Amino acid sequence: MRRRKPDPAALAAPDDPRAARLAALKLQNRRDHGARELAERLVARGFTRPAAEAAIEELRTERLVDDGRFAEHFVAYHANRGRGPVGIAHRLREAGVPADTIAAVVDADGPDWRRRCAEVRRKRFGAKLPATWAEKGRQARFLTQRGFSADQVRAAVGNEYEA
Repeated sequence: MRRRKPDPAALAAPDDPRAARLAALKLQNRRDHGARELAERLVARGFTRPAAEAAIEELRTERLVDDGRFAEHFVAYHANRGRGPVGIAHRLREAGVPADTIAAVVDADGPDWRRRCAEVRRKRFGAKLPATWAEKGRQARFLTQRGFSADQVRAAVGNEYEA
């Protein structure tokens, strides 16, 4: 994350949860944030950690900060950009979303992920399935790096060698 200038409200009152709450609301207006990400951003803007956490807790009680909603939006956005469930779950863990929320939102075994994996392969490499082991490996590595599971990749590149 790039270095930001401190928020003017944080300079005036870095311990004030009300000022931290206003800054958090401004951040939430742009896009949904997870609670941990929002706390880190508030601290980076100059608020103390206790003030940031108090503001976030208040916003949680008002349902303005919700890790579940953040995770749903995150999954939808990254799935539409061709990312797989393994990679999305990993990024959500890095963002501080609880494991039970991740499990509820990312249904890695859902039939939709196999279809998405095949679509990503088709978009990148064309409709024709790979003809050689080398090409199959190249496509499989690409899909794995995009965050798809081994089963999804196998289904997308074809299980049999076609020569």
